[in-house]
Order: sequence, then C-alpha cells, then structure tokens
Amino acid sequence: MAVQEFEPLRSEETSGSHSRPLRRSKTVTYNTVVRVLRKYAKFIGPGLMVSVSYMDPGNYSTAVAAGSAHRYKLLFSVLVSNFMAGFWQCLCAKLGAVTGLDLAQNCRVHLPHGLNIALYILAEIAIIATDLAEVIGTAISLNILFGIPLALGVVLTVVDVLVVLMAYKSNGSLRVIRWFEMFVSALVVATVICFAIELVYADLGSAKDLFSGFLPSRAVFEGDGLYLTLAILGATVMPHSLYLGSGVVQPRLRDFDIKNGLYRPTEDDIANNHEDYKPSINAIDDTLHYTVAELLVSLFTVALFVNCSILIVSGAALYGNSPSDGSQEADLFSIYNLLCTSLSKSAGTIFVLALLFSGQSAGIVCTLSGQIVSEGFLNWTISPSIRRSLTRGVAITPCLILVLVAGRNGLSGALNASQVVLSLLLPFVSAPLLYFTSSKKIMRVRLHPRERIELTDMPLDEATERQSVDDESVQKPPREPLQESLLETYENTCQDEAVLYKDMSNSLLTTIASAALWLLISGLNFYMLCSFSTGQDVHL
Repeated sequence: MAVQEFEPLRSEETSGSHSRPLRRSKTVTYNTVVRVLRKYAKFIGPGLMVSVSYMDPGNYSTAVAAGSAHRYKLLFSVLVSNFMAGFWQCLCAKLGAVTGLDLAQNCRVHLPHGLNIALYILAEIAIIATDLAEVIGTAISLNILFGIPLALGVVLTVVDVLVVLMAYKSNGSLRVIRWFEMFVSALVVATVICFAIELVYADLGSAKDLFSGFLPSRAVFEGDGLYLTLAILGATVMPHSLYLGSGVVQPRLRDFDIKNGLYRPTEDDIANNHEDYKPSINAIDDTLHYTVAELLVSLFTVALFVNCSILIVSGAALYGNSPSDGSQEADLFSIYNLLCTSLSKSAGTIFVLALLFSGQSAGIVCTLSGQIVSEGFLNWTISPSIRRSLTRGVAITPCLILVLVAGRNGLSGALNASQVVLSLLLPFVSAPLLYFTSSKKIMRVRLHPRERIELTDMPLDEATERQSVDDESVQKPPREPLQESLLETYENTCQDEAVLYKDMSNSLLTTIASAALWLLISGLNFYMLCSFSTGQDVHL
C-alpha cells in the first residue's frame, strides 16, 4: 500500500496553527448553541402550561398561610415540592411520548375495568377540587379589582372556558396549538412580572434570613408546619397536572412523524384524537430530551419563582402583623389589605392582578385536564365543548352555594380545604404512573428496520428479550449488514419474525426513588388523617 507523503508546513501556516483551530472551534460551538436554542424555542409551551398547575390560586392560599405563620422558614417545603413536581412530570412526559397515550388512556387500556372506574372517580374529584380553587381565586380578584360581587364573579369565570372552546383542539394542527400555548404563556409571563414588581415593593429583611428559609428547619416538622407543608405539597404537585403533562407532549411527536412520512392520519384518526397513533423511535429521539428540558426549565424558573415569591411577600407583609402571628386571619383578602396599608395601594393591586392572571390561566389548563381525564378513562363520545362546560359547571355550583351561605369566610375555607383534598388524592393518582413507567411491556418502542439490523450484533439472549413474542425458537435476522437497496426487501421478509423493541422503562434506581417518594407522600397523608381523627386541627 502506497504511503502518502506530506509537505512540511510553511512558516506562515505554522505560526497561525493555534489560532485557526481555536477560531474554528469557537465558530462550531457558537453554531451548535444557536441550533440547539432554535430547536428548544420550538418546544416552549407545554412546560409552561404544566407549570401553570403549580402556581394557581390554591398555591396563593397555602403560601400566604405558611408565610404569615412562619415567615420564610417553609421555603424549604416549596423547594422540595418543586423537586417532587419535576420528578413526577418527567415520568409523565416519558409515558406520553413512549406510549402515545396520556395517563388516563393508559389506565383504560392496561387496568381492570373496576379499578379504572375507581381511579376515574378520584381523578374527577381532583379536577373539581382544582377547578374550585381557580374559580374562587378569580372571583376574589374580580371582587377586589372591580367591586364585582363574589357570586357574579364566580359566574364570570366561565369566560376562560369559552376561550378554550374557541382556541384549543388537541387533534388539530400544531400551529393552532402553538398559538394557544402562547396565549397561556402570556398570562404566565404577566404573573411573573407582577411578582417581580411585588418583591421590589416588599421589605424583605436580611438576605441571610431569606435564603436560610430554603434549608430544612424544625419549623417544617413541628406544630402546624407539617400540615402546612402537606398543604403546600398538595397545592404544588396537583393530580390533574399528571394527566395534563402526559397529554400535551404528543402534538410535537405526531407532527414529526407526519412531516417525515412515518404517520399518515386518516379523517377517522383526526376525529378520534389520533387514539391509535404510536410515536416512532425517530420522533421520540428527536423530541423527548427537548420536551423534558423545557418542562424542567419552566418548573424551576417560572413556577418556583412565583411560589417562592408568594410566600416571601406574605411573610414580609403578614408575619407578626395579624392576630395570632397571622395564622388565623391569613387569606387573600387580608394580604391585599395589609399590602395596601404596609406597602402601598399599588403593591396590593399588583398582587391581585397576579391572582387574576394565574386564576385565568390555571382555569383554562384545568378545563383541558378535565377533558383529558373524561375522554381518557371513559372514551366519551360527546363533544369536548359539552364536556368542558360540564366540568366548569360542577365547580361553579358549590362555589355559588358557599358564597350565598358563608360569604367571604366560606370561600377562603373552601380554598384551603381543596388543597388538602388534592394532597390526599395524590398517592392514588400517582400510583398508576409509577406502575406504567416501570413496566417493560408498556414502555417499549418498536425499532425501525435500520435499528433492528444494528441490534443483531448483540448476543442472542439479549436480543430475544426485546422480541414481541415469547417463542424461543425464533431466529435472528441475518448478521451481515444489508445494502440500502435491500432494506425494503428485508422489511418484507421479517414480517413473520419477531419484532425488536427498545426498552424505555424506568431504571432500577428511578423505580426505587419513585417508590420511596410515593411511600413518603402516602405516609404524610396517613399521618394527617390520623391527626384529624384524634381531633387535632390545622390552621391553614
């Protein structure tokens, strides 16, 4: 074999040998970053919609109670709840991407009928409790801002349902869905801006006291601190967000497969919300990492900032300024009045505007979650508009009764109670999620013929673990690499053989961590129930 001879570098090339590769490397790095950011921008939306579930009026109520009673000490509870939320939502995104079904649909497909119905009832209770908080928060903000009676404000909350009916169609084009996501994102951004201004107004005290609140302390576990922590957990890790998070990831997967000719939907598929659609391995590889990244960024920036801001503002304004250290009279009305008197009228108005923006966005998202739950568990045949209207109507009715019977105190009590109910329901709703994502049978993706050929290089016993049948006599495809022209022929000849799959179920470490987290939440809920049964009270 001939050896190629190379000329020695000239002096001018040698002198610049270090700068050229460095300059080229910087250019390549810059282009890579720009390309990644551009692609990431296309995925912005679902994570923000999910994060809305973690900054609704229910969070205001519990965070105000925590801040007024313990100032900044329960910021640790908010931080831990956010980590739990991120963990659950990553599992939801993976479940929706791998199976092509949301959490409710997976329950209908893989669980016994009786258990499926029981979970549906619990999920509907969670939706009603969540919607109750959105309705109450919006009604209170309308009452403070415009003097609208609480009963009328409750009725006016149907406006967000009309927006959903006109704008959102989960089986429609990705462009329409993107516009809807931008609308919800605008409400989220408005909420963030309001609290950024609120932090400027508030007298926060020393930075040491503030940031020490993110560290664990005895206040989290003593007295009503544990109750408040559990209420914060219920207000943050909300059951309906699990159904939403597993459903909003699919439009981008479907769009990828359609554009690349891997999925051709019929009119029947579109009419039935693509129920039989199964994402390809190519779509999952292209979208899942960006989906999870956008979700975590949204949760640990927007949602965490808003929840911490609510507690910080209430701790700065209410702690020590209300009866019984603020633990008895802390509600949305009281924090508005105290912000107006201790800071300024503008500070109180901005707080209520944030409540209005978050209430509207959370109401829209909750209505979508109600549709996902009902259609997923029961495969409803009625139109989504009727289903969404019924969901909101069920939430409005008890609110109207409370307003007419108990007035302002009734609304505040119902708002706090709804968060405790959500916390109690979380173990039942999250258990199927852990089961599905840990199942090798459910969490597997059929490989493209090209990937199947590559898998033939692995040992036979390892390859047969990924086969779709349990026939031990099935032979492997040829080990020799096939030419491009033979791929189609190979696909046809392999139709009678086992199909290889990629296992995307939870790792052993993730399974252990999820089980431990589930047991922790269940134990806290059991402790709360035992405390209530012995006559102990919680001042939320």
